[in-house]
Amino acid sequence: MFRKPVKAALFDMDGLLIDSEAIYIKAMQAAARSLDREMSLDFCHSMIGIPRAECNVMIQELYGEGFDIHELRAVYSEHVRRMMEERVPIKAGVVEVLDLLAARGLPCGVATSALRATAESHLGRAGLLPRFATLVARDDVERAKPFPDIYLEAARRLGVPPGNCLAFEDSSPGLTAAHAAGTMAIMVPDILQPSDEVRAKSLHVAADMVAVERLLKEHL
Repeated sequence: MFRKPVKAALFDMDGLLIDSEAIYIKAMQAAARSLDREMSLDFCHSMIGIPRAECNVMIQELYGEGFDIHELRAVYSEHVRRMMEERVPIKAGVVEVLDLLAARGLPCGVATSALRATAESHLGRAGLLPRFATLVARDDVERAKPFPDIYLEAARRLGVPPGNCLAFEDSSPGLTAAHAAGTMAIMVPDILQPSDEVRAKSLHVAADMVAVERLLKEHL
């Protein structure tokens, strides 16, 4: 199953470890409506896995010159804060996967397009942050996903060659980044199903993290 001995595991955050993408979409659409704009579900889906700065460009192009992206972001952030203030929802199977990897003595890292402050806040409130030996965020590297920088840096910090790392992703840009870094990349779709191109780059496509746990038990 695995091309090389597995010595570490790397994880995306949004849509993979935490069930946040649906929350982000609801918050963004609500923020747009508050500014008398509409944002389609298809447009929201097109931003999944894309770093914030690039999404801002997409939104600015959608609404045109003069649209106040900063006001939209402020309203959006407040909606996200309210939606997540009670708890940060963890994806089913995540805790079991992390327990299994810990029992095998394999270090784990997070490789996320989110900003570090956001990632630390969400993972901390979810109780997951202490489980990871390293966290590499968008502001830690020069180039975002789909470039491989985030995954290369995470592997470097763990002291493990990328080829010996499993990488788990839910988005096409993320899977492309993990594949480009040379990891053994496994796709775990969240909202969007992968294209044929992304499937071809994936070592395996798992239905969810519960399926990932079964896969690891069988092949580790």
